[in-house]
Amino acid sequence: MQKITPFLWFNDRAQEAVDFYASIFKDLKITNTLRNGQNGPGEQGSILTISFELFGQEFTILNGGPGFVTPTMAVSFFVKCESQEEVDQYWDNLLEGGQAMQCGWLTDKFGVTWQIVPTLLMKLMGDKDANKAQKVMQAMMKMVKLDIPTLQKAYDEA
Repeated sequence: MQKITPFLWFNDRAQEAVDFYASIFKDLKITNTLRNGQNGPGEQGSILTISFELFGQEFTILNGGPGFVTPTMAVSFFVKCESQEEVDQYWDNLLEGGQAMQCGWLTDKFGVTWQIVPTLLMKLMGDKDANKAQKVMQAMMKMVKLDIPTLQKAYDEA
């Protein structure tokens, strides 16, 4: 049993958000849908929460009503990618209706912040050769969507 679950507050777009994420993350599995009863905060029968599992991690999204506060970059989801194809797939799809930021960060159309990061980046930046690691950092700082061949080139040419 998972002890800590990310719990995201949306005004009234929980189903839309889960459908959007399910279209991007093919292994997303809805585990529970809780509907408002007669005395619920929302209209009877409407969705209160949707719980789902993604890569073995449980999440819950709440239709919390108009007290919704837009999420900030202070909390983000870090997605480790093994290939440029995987980076491109997550980046391009999550960015739909959202906003790109520097260094592999983006905010999706719901205001949720994601970091789409190739696992190779952490390996290259952690290299014992400080010059190589610094060249990779400099290359990354110039990017919006992270590009594995460019990062590798910066490392190889250092």
